[in-house]
Amino acid sequence: MSTLAPVARAQDVVGIEICTAEKTMERRTSCLQSNVNFLQQSLTKQALASQQKLDAATAQIQALRESVVGLQKEVERLKLAAQPAGEGKSDKAKDQAKEPAKEPAKK
Repeated sequence: MSTLAPVARAQDVVGIEICTAEKTMERRTSCLQSNVNFLQQSLTKQALASQQKLDAATAQIQALRESVVGLQKEVERLKLAAQPAGEGKSDKAKDQAKEPAKEPAKK
């Protein structure tokens, strides 16, 4: 049984240059700056794509909420229509029917 540690493999990123091969400091700095620019552009593209997906999801959520509200209203309407006459009144209407009529204020 071997107890050797697994070897970590280097991960290549398309578009990134290996700057350690450059011999002069100017070329190495230029290479690193090129890598930084590439990564910033990649991050910007990903941020834009993520924001667009988030905006689309937000719009879909809003549409679904509106659909749910419409369906809730339809269910309530159907419940009221299914009740026998006299039971379809709302609680407020029932309370008003129970209260005696108020006399107009005298001047």
